[in-house]
This record gives sequence, C-alpha cells and structure tokens, in this order.
Amino acid sequence: MIEGLVAATFTPFDADGALNLGLIPDIVDHLAECSISAIFINGTTGEGPSLTEDERCATAQCYTSAAKDKSLTSIIHVGHDSLPVSGKLAAHAARIGADCIAAVPPSYFKPSSINGLVDHLAAIAAHAPETPFFYYHIPRLSGAQFNMLELLKKSRESIPSLVGIKYSCADLSTFVECTRYEDGKYNMLFGADEMLLAGLAMGAHGAVGSTYNFLTPLYSKIISDFQAGDQDSSQLHQAKAAELVRIIIETAGMPGLKAAMTIAGFDCGPHRSPLKTPSQGIIDELRNRLDAAGFFRWNKPGKQSP
Repeated sequence: MIEGLVAATFTPFDADGALNLGLIPDIVDHLAECSISAIFINGTTGEGPSLTEDERCATAQCYTSAAKDKSLTSIIHVGHDSLPVSGKLAAHAARIGADCIAAVPPSYFKPSSINGLVDHLAAIAAHAPETPFFYYHIPRLSGAQFNMLELLKKSRESIPSLVGIKYSCADLSTFVECTRYEDGKYNMLFGADEMLLAGLAMGAHGAVGSTYNFLTPLYSKIISDFQAGDQDSSQLHQAKAAELVRIIIETAGMPGLKAAMTIAGFDCGPHRSPLKTPSQGIIDELRNRLDAAGFFRWNKPGKQSP
C-alpha cells in the first residue's frame, strides 16, 4: 500500500532536447530529502507520450536505480497507443526491478466499453504478471470516460495484479466508493494537487502530483494537519497550494510546472513539441510571482515560516 506523497517526475532534457539523465540522481536525492514516498515515472509530467520507446526505457532505468538507492518506491507508466509497445515497456519495467507499473488506455483508438478497457489492460499486465499494476485514470487527456468502481469490479479476475488506481479526476463520489470497495482492498492514489485535502477526506491512501517535486513541505503540512484534525490549518495550507498552482498555470500554462522545477533549482530543460517551452521573460515573471506568494518558503525542508 503506497501512502503519502508520490512525485510525478520530470524528464530532464539538455538544451538540444536530448535526454539529460545525469540530473536524475540529484532530483531523486532532493525528493528523498523531502520525504517523498514514491516516484511516478514517464507519466504526464514526464512527457512520457512524447518520448521514444528507447528514451522511456532509459529514463525509467535511471530513475528506478536512483530510487532504489534512496529506498523510494518506483512506479513506471507503460501506457502507449501501441499494445505491443506497451507490453514491451511493462516487461522492461519488470526486468529492471520497478516496484509497480501503471498504464493509461490508448487515446487515438479508444476502448468503446469498460470490458474493452479491461481486456486491453489485462493484455498489458500479462507482460509483467508479478509486478503490481495501477490503472492511470485521467479522462480529460485520455478521453476514457468510464466508471472506476466498475473497473475494479470487472478487473477482479482478469487482472490479478491490479492493486489500485492513480485517480486524476474530480469525480470524488466515485473515488470514495473505490476507496471503500472490498474493505479498502485497492490502493487509491489521488491525482489533483490543488484538491489534495478533498482527496484525503474521501479516503485517499496517497497522492501523485507534479508540484510535489518542489512544494513537498507544503503538502506534507496539509496531510499532517488533516491527520491531526486541524481543519482550519489544513484548509489554510491547501489554499496556499491552490494559489501557487494557479500562479504557475496562469503565467505559463502546463509547461509552467517544469519551469517551476527550474526555479526550485533543478533545470530540467526545454519541453518537447507540441508543448511550448516558456520564454525567459515568462520564467522571470513566474519566479517573481511565486516569490511574492511565498514559494521559496515551501520548496525545501526546513525553510517554512513558523
């Protein structure tokens, strides 16, 4: 059962757009220092769909090796529009000792039914049958609009390695049903940083997010306040997290997340097209806005204000 904060890792590139794997150990050292419990590799934050198969394998291997050195759990995303490629990525993840794998469904030729989705996921999981498997539910990007409680029910026999869902969706009524299904058997990881507190209230075991790379102390405070029953403080800190996320998206859109990682001290390089790398002017504006909002008090352990 994965609990706590899971950082959805960035894929570092050099100025020419090639992989910059040499930065990964430093990133993992930072995440371990921040008490991150696990890392989610080659997902949306890591631009997994924009990487070649070889690049995904190389990135996964480097992050997994660094995670093992720091006793962090590794989850490798292996979803791909090509089922054979997805199967190869799953088998590779198992060979390099990944703790878990996860997959989104194809996004071009989409599954037309929940049964079709389950069959597709079962074919992926079969390539790494001993590796715990998460379904990655992100309907706003994948277009797969299915009920996740039904997925758990229908996967019970056909995907024996299914252990949970990375749930990046605002449908909290279904999320809480999933957390309670079969006495909490499935590991439910919430995937909306700016709504973490709501996810905790609905029974999330852990949470996966981009901003956990550089705002871990703030989110750890939300969790500790929630567990202590301090509703006012947990809401106060969730509001601060929501403010910082809003500033990032308002200023630079989704690519602002990688820019914020650079501002936090880890230059992960440009984005791969079609995502647009923010200009230096936008990055400077983002730095100023984040600084004014207290970003640097929360991006590393021990820097929080009293």
